[in-house]
Amino acid sequence: MREAAEAPTVVRTSEPPRLHLLRRLRVLWGYREILANLIRKELKVKYTSSVLGAAWSMLNPVLYLAVFTLVFKVVLKSGVPDFAVYLLSGLLAWNLFASSLSLSARSIVDNGDLVKKVYFPREILPFASIGASTVDFALQALVLVAFMLVSLFGQPYGLNLLLLPLSLFTLLVFTAALSLWVAALNVRYRDTQHLLGLALLTWFWLTPIVYPSAFVYRELTERSLFGIDLFVLYLANPMADIVFGFQRALYGVVTPAGTEGVLVPLSVGEIAALLAGVAAGSVLLLYAFWRVFFRLSGDFAEEL
Repeated sequence: MREAAEAPTVVRTSEPPRLHLLRRLRVLWGYREILANLIRKELKVKYTSSVLGAAWSMLNPVLYLAVFTLVFKVVLKSGVPDFAVYLLSGLLAWNLFASSLSLSARSIVDNGDLVKKVYFPREILPFASIGASTVDFALQALVLVAFMLVSLFGQPYGLNLLLLPLSLFTLLVFTAALSLWVAALNVRYRDTQHLLGLALLTWFWLTPIVYPSAFVYRELTERSLFGIDLFVLYLANPMADIVFGFQRALYGVVTPAGTEGVLVPLSVGEIAALLAGVAAGSVLLLYAFWRVFFRLSGDFAEEL
């Protein structure tokens, strides 16, 4: 009896002990207005006292474009026609991913007072970060559309455009999964946000955004590791697969005239199959990391 009394107990402050997915989705739907308000708050905080306001989101890809054009068109001379469209088609996807993760990592910590005083589903905080980044993505897409109208107007995209919704869906699910994970980890281990910055920098250069994806294909298909084609191993990078989809949908031309190739020489069906595989894996990853987040979320108030 005494041993039972002294046994350690786990006390959750605000959540049931296990994640029930359908029940949780209904709870989140009930808090959808709070999610919308938090997204507006994220955007207001970001642009408060700013003269240009949301225009800064549109200037971000323009600045990247200016820098990378100087490096890869003037200095290194990559030879990619319509480089602006090629760069932005992958860069916008990356910006949505990277900014969502960076904001999500601090979302619980930065809203510590709210977490300690008011009950609401804690997932709303990283999801609000993704929502705010998605608004920025939409604004930045206007810059891409402007360059497409100038440089590739009339380009017969055809089936390529069908990859766009699949690519965006896969990106959002994958981003949501990792956002829940880093948000929960950063509450307990504050080094997470700093390690994340280093990881994203490395990940960016491992993803074919500023250099032709066809170059990666040509170099890696000629090499193998333990009998496995290195390009096959490279496809294990989910962001590379997602960027392939965005590039094929928005840039469209696999081998422009006068080049060895710009886009990875896979068919629309092959890229769609890759994206479907990443999407399925991301859904499983989202469920796994949601369970981790849910298990830790009941103790957030005590740890902040």
